[in-house]
Amino acid sequence: MSRTRTALLAALALVAGAAGTSMAAVPDDSGVQAVPCTVDYKVQNQWSTGFTAAVTITNNGAAKSSWAAKWSYAGNQQVTNGWNSRITQSGSSVTAANETYNGTLATGGSVSFGFQASYSGSNALPATFTLDGVTCNVDDGGGGPGEPGPGTPGSRVDNPYSGAKVYVNPEWSANAAAEPGGSRISNQPTGVWLDRTAAIAGAGGKMGLRAHLDEALKQKGSGELVVQLVIYNLPGRDCSALASNGELGPTEIDKYKTQYIDPIKAILADSKYAGLRIVTTIEIDSLPNLVTNVGSRPTAVPQCDVMKANGNYVKGVGYALNKLGDVPNVYNYVDAGHHGWLGWDDNFAPSAAIMKEAATAEGATVNDVHGFITNTANYSALKENNFTINDTAGGKSVRESKWVDWNRYVDELSFAQAFRAQAVTAGFNSNIGMLIDTSRNGWGGAARPTGPGATTTVDTYVDGGRYDRRFNTGNWCNQAGAGLGERPKAAPATGIDAYVWMKPPGESDGSSSLIPNDEGKGFDRMCDPTYTGNPRNNHNMSGALGNAPISGKWFSAQFQQLMQNAYPAL
Repeated sequence: MSRTRTALLAALALVAGAAGTSMAAVPDDSGVQAVPCTVDYKVQNQWSTGFTAAVTITNNGAAKSSWAAKWSYAGNQQVTNGWNSRITQSGSSVTAANETYNGTLATGGSVSFGFQASYSGSNALPATFTLDGVTCNVDDGGGGPGEPGPGTPGSRVDNPYSGAKVYVNPEWSANAAAEPGGSRISNQPTGVWLDRTAAIAGAGGKMGLRAHLDEALKQKGSGELVVQLVIYNLPGRDCSALASNGELGPTEIDKYKTQYIDPIKAILADSKYAGLRIVTTIEIDSLPNLVTNVGSRPTAVPQCDVMKANGNYVKGVGYALNKLGDVPNVYNYVDAGHHGWLGWDDNFAPSAAIMKEAATAEGATVNDVHGFITNTANYSALKENNFTINDTAGGKSVRESKWVDWNRYVDELSFAQAFRAQAVTAGFNSNIGMLIDTSRNGWGGAARPTGPGATTTVDTYVDGGRYDRRFNTGNWCNQAGAGLGERPKAAPATGIDAYVWMKPPGESDGSSSLIPNDEGKGFDRMCDPTYTGNPRNNHNMSGALGNAPISGKWFSAQFQQLMQNAYPAL
């Protein structure tokens, strides 16, 4: 039965505001004074010991630069956490005050926030709300627990991709369709990258976050739909690579929180988008650097030592997990590198451990982590069929080959499944899932081996049979010869929630020569085809394509090569 309650008109006698001032009611067109504020209060989900609620306040009075809403419960409800407002409780009285990013409330403007609370017995709705001391008109909005409206989320599902379509970014789709032959894949879903603060509102004529979510609602129809977002703007971002450096300096953690994560959360928490399943890839190329590229290791980079010392990678990831995890329809997946980065014994378990540290920092818990993603924007082959880690050739183990170099994994699927088990051992929930980015790891075309290599030596055996044709697994920039990989697919293998195209194929990893820009992206020699390497790729050639634009920009030549070398073939 609907719990809609007839809206009660508040007495129009005004009381003193929170700042000791009075506020005049605004007349409507008929000359009758309108209610100075209205509150839409909805219980979204309710169970035997708790509930979540969404609140929208509309201000019909004078514009505000800050606000505070108050109400009281008749029962024993206790707010345990909230989002999009700062909520405090004293006894039965609750106060929700604005965050730094949503204090402005225009005449006729609305603001939304939500919270989770515990209770026992009955869960009666609050009878009265005030906004800065002024009594508001109250409506529960209808549709109580068990009767969700079109925008009301249920509990998180185990695998958000199961039974769901995935959002097709119209901007990427248009770029792909404009390429000769590109219409064959232009309807594939890809990730939306929020790689700087300006991307939230939309920069350089591109769609902002709200525009993408509004478009996702159109694509959703009556079924389920997943939207994939890449949260990617840590202070001191990508300490071991210059091409993807970001806009925030190493110490600017407060800007990351208040100017980047908080506004993203505010948009995602809007009840308008509650019916979407929102998958977030949390800060690629960050936490593993604190294991592999610091201290006395030959791969160490001074900037990574700085980020380990100041703790801002751990704090930033923890804050993002905490805040975004508060939104009931958000599914956080933490980036877990790839097998050619973390597959060695001294990297594998320590990386899972530092991810657990981040997942319990800044108010986050392991419950804020739905899973992990591997191979994001990378090229590691999904499955090497022509050799295994247990093979021998020429009297030596495959692990001793120059290519494998004592790694315990030869491909991404075996690594992802093993990392999932390691994460559970480290303290993450046993039902976590994995995503694998297969956007550019197909390695097909004429160069794809059709069988094992010669067993003359272990190197001829591995090199003759491997699909991944890079010089070294440490090569990450615009790799020559790469192809589109497995198309996005839900639940393709044990422990894997989905194969995804989180990196939009055709968008550059970095410029092959110095290109000045206002996005904070530097020139990295790993994107230069003439570069002979560094300790992180064992001093091999970079394998990068020439004439590449800065990271994120469209790279037509690469897109054409990815289609040509696709596996499965187009």
